[in-house]
Amino acid sequence: MGSENLPRNEANVLRGHEGAVLAARFNSNGEYVLSCGKDRTIRLWNPHRGLHIKTYKSHGREVRDVHVTGDNSKLTSCGGDRQVFYWDVATGRVIRKFRGHDSEVNAVKFNEYASVVVSAGYDRSLRAWDCRSQSTEPIQIIDSFADSVMSVCLTKTEIIAGSVDGTVRTFDIRIGREISDDLGHPVNCISLSNDGNCVLANCLDSTLRLLDRSTGESLQEYKGHTCKSFKMDSCLTNSDAHVAGGSEDGYIYFWDLVDAQVVSSFQAHSSVVTSVSYHPKDDCMISASVDGSIRVWKA
Repeated sequence: MGSENLPRNEANVLRGHEGAVLAARFNSNGEYVLSCGKDRTIRLWNPHRGLHIKTYKSHGREVRDVHVTGDNSKLTSCGGDRQVFYWDVATGRVIRKFRGHDSEVNAVKFNEYASVVVSAGYDRSLRAWDCRSQSTEPIQIIDSFADSVMSVCLTKTEIIAGSVDGTVRTFDIRIGREISDDLGHPVNCISLSNDGNCVLANCLDSTLRLLDRSTGESLQEYKGHTCKSFKMDSCLTNSDAHVAGGSEDGYIYFWDLVDAQVVSSFQAHSSVVTSVSYHPKDDCMISASVDGSIRVWKA
């Protein structure tokens, strides 16, 4: 895919959050978007038609992250109230609240089977929760980090997490092995390449780093944006040809994956871009911002 196909044209603006939007994510097939923010709500949207569908309210503080199951039936969320919420999407009912983190919860993800939620906390821990059990106790706690855990990704057999302690750590749940890659700078977001071979780490020295998952080797660095004090998502495009990320000045950047050149940058928001999420199939992306809006970008 050439850079001429990158989504740079604004197709829709999704408004409704009061205050900063902290995350916005496509669902697994790219038909819907879930967002969450400072206003303590989660919102479900049809981004292609610009429609707000539903609002989910139960959190007592800001909502920092949200993730939906592959079949769109359940969602999980977390934030400033230290709890991990497990919701029924259709009814908007909270099925369960998982308590155990000692401080704010930064990120949540379902496993592939939607049976387990893994959460990443300011209390320096990862916790895994069984959605099918009535128990609200975690089934696993990983607390080998030296600082806040900001972001988590799951594969079939591994939990991968990025921390302010400067590490990206991979835990193989089958054999109980931990591998730690020290990047030397606080990590505030990680995401996986679509082929699963690389992890992209967003660091607070205004640098994105691409790591080889098998060796831990740093493959490339991406610069030009500003990321010094905010948690900001970054991602790869669905073809893995480009890296996409926001900036604290409201810009979105696209870099060529291989040579790390900036192939496009444009003013997307009037304030910090907290989140970017790329459509699984089409040349379409959404961005969210402290300015309170979510924007839909198409090629």
